[in-house]
Amino acid sequence: MTKNMNKLVDNGKVAVLYSPGFGAGWSTWNQGVPEIIFDPAIVKFVENEQLAELHTYVTLKYPNIFLGGMKDLAIAWVPEGSLFKINEYDGSESIELKESNKWIIA
Repeated sequence: MTKNMNKLVDNGKVAVLYSPGFGAGWSTWNQGVPEIIFDPAIVKFVENEQLAELHTYVTLKYPNIFLGGMKDLAIAWVPEGSLFKINEYDGSESIELKESNKWIIA
């Protein structure tokens, strides 16, 4: 799903965008547009707290996505090549790394 997407990588970690605030998720409410999880331009706008520029960029590049989770965007730095998923509860997203799970075998 994400092999050919443009990503921001720094010191072996990939910037992953998610929305930890309650109310609306970012990627979980826009599952048809997986590239918004990694978009380097969005990462830079969030890092620099450029919310007006972020809104302009997102509405021009992704005109049909739901913007509810955009105001709470955060960046998680995930080790490159790690398997992860974004969980959502009541709009609040969190990052879960596969290797951090304690699986139980039946």
